[in-house]
Amino acid sequence: MTKRFLKAMPLLAAVFLAAGCGGEAARAQPGGIEVTQAWSRAVPVGAPVAGGFMTLRNTGAGDDRLVEVRSGAARHVEIHEMRHEDGIARMRRMDGGLPLPAGATVELKPGGYHLMFISPEPGAFEAGRKVAATLVLERGGELAVEFEVRAAGAAAHDAHHAHGDHGH
Repeated sequence: MTKRFLKAMPLLAAVFLAAGCGGEAARAQPGGIEVTQAWSRAVPVGAPVAGGFMTLRNTGAGDDRLVEVRSGAARHVEIHEMRHEDGIARMRRMDGGLPLPAGATVELKPGGYHLMFISPEPGAFEAGRKVAATLVLERGGELAVEFEVRAAGAAAHDAHHAHGDHGH
């Protein structure tokens, strides 16, 4: 191997690590929250809601909590949980926020924890667009995130990864 190649190795390693799973870079907050795979499904203009999904990993030493999400692409955003009770799927808003235990990975996905973008702006959730949002954490401050809007029938593109600790 040439010296030039060996000198470039750390840079190449950093590029590949930043690419993360599925080619998406993780966004880390000083408090230790990493966000990956932020996505949403396309919805038609006039749809009352759009869903938001992502993976949150708390790499910090202390617990945190997602307490609010803000986005100019919707009137407001709610944090929801889908539970199956007695064979019936029930969705509820999580008014106290979503716990992010230290060292845990929490996945927001269809049929589980997710975000509801209420009264989305016309055209904001068209396939191929990106929707900006701000995650507000109880201890870790604010974190800017972009949700990739995928075609209406889309599912998480990395379904093989671990589902994490949901605290159920």
